[in-house]
Amino acid sequence: MTKKLPKKDRSAVKVADYIVERLAAEGIDHCFGVAGDYAFPICDAVDSSTKVKWIGCANELNASYAADGYARIRGAAMLATTYGVGELSAINGVMGAKAERSLVFHVVGMPSYQNQRLHKIAHHTLGDGVYGNFVELSAGAACCHAVINPENCVVEMERVIAEAHRNNQPAYIAVPSDYAQSPVVPADVKPIVPGSNQAALQKAMSIIAERIKKAKSIVAFVAFPISRLGLQKEAKKAIEALGCPFVTTLMEKCVIGEGHPQFAGMYVGAVSEPKTRQIIEGADLVLDLGGVNLNDITTAAYSGRLDLSRFVTVGLDDVRIGDKVIANVRLEDILSELAKLKPSSAPYKGKPQKLAPVNGKASDKITMAALYPRYAAFLRAGDTVVLETGSSSLGVTPTILPDGVRVEAQVLWGSIGWATPAAFGIALADPSRRTILITGEGSHQLTANDIGAMGRFGANVIVFVLNNNGYLIERALEENPDWTYNDLAPWNYAELPKALGCENWYTARVTTLGELDEAMKAARAGKTGAYIEIIGGKMDMPPALAFAHGQLKAMYGDTP
Repeated sequence: MTKKLPKKDRSAVKVADYIVERLAAEGIDHCFGVAGDYAFPICDAVDSSTKVKWIGCANELNASYAADGYARIRGAAMLATTYGVGELSAINGVMGAKAERSLVFHVVGMPSYQNQRLHKIAHHTLGDGVYGNFVELSAGAACCHAVINPENCVVEMERVIAEAHRNNQPAYIAVPSDYAQSPVVPADVKPIVPGSNQAALQKAMSIIAERIKKAKSIVAFVAFPISRLGLQKEAKKAIEALGCPFVTTLMEKCVIGEGHPQFAGMYVGAVSEPKTRQIIEGADLVLDLGGVNLNDITTAAYSGRLDLSRFVTVGLDDVRIGDKVIANVRLEDILSELAKLKPSSAPYKGKPQKLAPVNGKASDKITMAALYPRYAAFLRAGDTVVLETGSSSLGVTPTILPDGVRVEAQVLWGSIGWATPAAFGIALADPSRRTILITGEGSHQLTANDIGAMGRFGANVIVFVLNNNGYLIERALEENPDWTYNDLAPWNYAELPKALGCENWYTARVTTLGELDEAMKAARAGKTGAYIEIIGGKMDMPPALAFAHGQLKAMYGDTP
């Protein structure tokens, strides 16, 4: 529940302080960012706050990835950067949050209004005296934006907060440095809480209930926005009330525990288990709860055979049934209404799926066939595993994991390097859970410097880095895997934590299964962070990636 600053206090509150305290009321305890002179008033306001802690990152891109990870757990995050150079460095991470519906409030300190008005030539600009060059760029990475001044501060903050929540996507908030230090002009505005139009809700539910009644077979797709909005329990209640099987894609791994009796497996197009594919592709009615994203990755190179005319898609703020769209209907309200329905038959009960057996001798070299079952056996209820784009996510997501494990991956946007800072943000967002990062060395090289931030702020992440001598995901996605641009500088990965200031971290470099097993045991027993470099084969890839390697024409189109 959001809170307002008391009206009697607002006249004395500076704009920067108001912004920080208002965002703190959204449940945000940390602000990720990089200091910059135009953003100093924002940085000062965070540092002076008793509610929000400044989390300095190695660079703005890392900060945006960390904020994305934090928002996935907390529901919202704050990112602070300076004008131009800072905000543009962060824009890739913010755009990824937009694509995958992660709510990040991106607060940018601009040059003073005085200098803008006089068109002074200043640093971090194009030297043309124009100060609106970057607003449209950063605003394009968000679902809404505002340029704040003392008069509009209260009203505009409520507007962008409400709109960001309605879409569950980033908001861009820019404030000139002199305005940031000016007192807020009071305004009597209440927080806007998005809700359903009751007539529209009743209409949508009437149509959905009729479709359910007529359907001979029903299956539910539990889509990734369920996790972003924290609606896992509500989705579970709805599915249990309906009694139907449910499936997920790679983007929703473990949104609801895979040990649930109604879980019918992960749908990955032609790579799916035959029974899972039959259930989802043959259903009379597919209840798409949240808006599933059927992209080239989640469908294994568009290899699925889904009839979209059978879908009822419940989005964040509307319901789509065929060509009919019913607007102003919130996802959480539809889930609540679905939970009131009575199943027409006995609940679906699938065959419980077990963890893959751990295989291989202690002296064996590490292969992907032996590695991924070990990851599954290593994970426990209460862990949050963060998967990097590429072979890491494609190797882990098809593997059955223990109930109570949370999985975060950036499947759609797929920006390599995301997972390391995202794991940092996730660890700070919920320190009660153990955060496990699984990444490849190619992605890791982009953002590994925030391992130092993990040590600095006590984020005791367990890090697994697969070193297979280059960009395996890129090697797999082209005919010739040996182009030199897929090679990397040969880092001594296991030495990074010490070099980056992580005191007392457990580190290891492992080449055999026996060494890996011992390192995993030591990492789990430790109370600080851990970092394990795993040496793998150059072209040893998980089955899903091997399948993609054979579907390049389907993914990218044939050569003219």
